[in-house]
Amino acid sequence: MKRQVRWVTLTICGLLCLGSVTAAIAPEDEDAPNVVRPTGVHKRATKSTRQRSSTDSATANDISVPASVLNPGRSGAVPNTRANSVMVVDARTGAVLHEKNADQPRPAASTQKLLTALIIAETGYLDRPVRVEQVDTFAEPVRLNIRPGENYQRIDLLRALLVKSPNDVARCLARDNAGSLDAFADKMNAKAQMLGATHSHFVNPNGLPMPGQYSTARDLAIIARAAYANPTIRSIVCLPQLVFRYANGRTRELENTNKVLKRLPFCNGMKTGYTEAAGHCLIASGSRPGRDVIVVVLGDTKSGVWTDAASLLSWGLWL
Repeated sequence: MKRQVRWVTLTICGLLCLGSVTAAIAPEDEDAPNVVRPTGVHKRATKSTRQRSSTDSATANDISVPASVLNPGRSGAVPNTRANSVMVVDARTGAVLHEKNADQPRPAASTQKLLTALIIAETGYLDRPVRVEQVDTFAEPVRLNIRPGENYQRIDLLRALLVKSPNDVARCLARDNAGSLDAFADKMNAKAQMLGATHSHFVNPNGLPMPGQYSTARDLAIIARAAYANPTIRSIVCLPQLVFRYANGRTRELENTNKVLKRLPFCNGMKTGYTEAAGHCLIASGSRPGRDVIVVVLGDTKSGVWTDAASLLSWGLWL
């Protein structure tokens, strides 16, 4: 009897161990249609790669915002922010809800790509092809690596610009639109003036540092409102990711750089930006029934930009 009990016990333990080992070595569900994978990863990652990917994923989703932001109700005082300049406006009326150093001239980094995108979108003919020229590729550090001689639909480049923010795509769209980057900068300044963003001066379409290039939180809020009212731009900036197809048929998944969009259900765009001179910047938009709000945060810290924008967005929407 004792031998039988010992045999049953050993058998059960063996089965439990086998199940644990099988679960440990079972392959990840690579072919699951709803799985979103990092850009360029087509094969199962190695252990070290999975560890890095997990760390990156945790960083991307770890926006330390108060519980009241995730479950907003009655808003209290204006959230404290670490950013150098802040602007919160009603996207429908333009009414100023909160400002902090809103007229201080500052580099805008890639947030000014909203103005680039607005000019491209309003020019139209988005189904027309764009041919990449050598001069378009002279941009660092974030590039999509489009190559001279390749052809792309204008709308595909516009989507890539707003979701992933590649600087070579900004140059390509600008040069194609106006004939040269200098001519496009003239268009940017003319459009900004027309909108009422009169304390800005733009030199390039991508926001990389250039002497004499600057904007303010107030001006960027004005530009963002115009972009928010454009249905083409609105339909793009809300995308968490998209698939870009290169001219040679290769595809690449582009993940939106806006972490607030991925974390807060009421966030629906808009544009990130960073350079050493500008610091971390973000224009974020959000909506709930009867209310739309735009937040501009300039010159913030790497982690603070997400926290500040998320807190202000929640506060503004439930004000």
